[in-house]
Amino acid sequence: MTTEELERRVTLLEDIEAIKQLKARYCSICDDDHNPDLITTIFAADGIWQGDAVGAHRGHAAIRKLFESFRARISFSQHNVINPIIEVDGNRAKASWYFFGPFTFRKGNRAYWLSARYEDDYVKIDGQWKFQHLRAIGRMTAPYEKGWANQEKSEK
Repeated sequence: MTTEELERRVTLLEDIEAIKQLKARYCSICDDDHNPDLITTIFAADGIWQGDAVGAHRGHAAIRKLFESFRARISFSQHNVINPIIEVDGNRAKASWYFFGPFTFRKGNRAYWLSARYEDDYVKIDGQWKFQHLRAIGRMTAPYEKGWANQEKSEK
């Protein structure tokens, strides 16, 4: 193996680890009362946060406003992401993750289980990985007390 090949392999591993750390920071921001001050620091200026139930929100101002609405609706969340598949191509990358976590919604103090699949696009800007497009694709929502088996529709 040449020095150049080794450098490419090390860079790829560093990029993959940086993207894992970025996703961990995202989860931490969400679980910090959906901190609207911090969320924009991990998205590209024209980044997009998109979710099934809330639509697409482009740019820092729109993402900040979205997270303010999450903060108003959600009193507790625990974002757990697993099984990343990360593909890096220079200063761009794609990843998929599974998400599962407990949530408490302020209205009625309702506890829910949520599960989703994240499909993310990333961009490296000035040596830092940022979210370019985060897609939250809902898989399951279930009241804590009833669980998710035999649920026809979400009561949320």
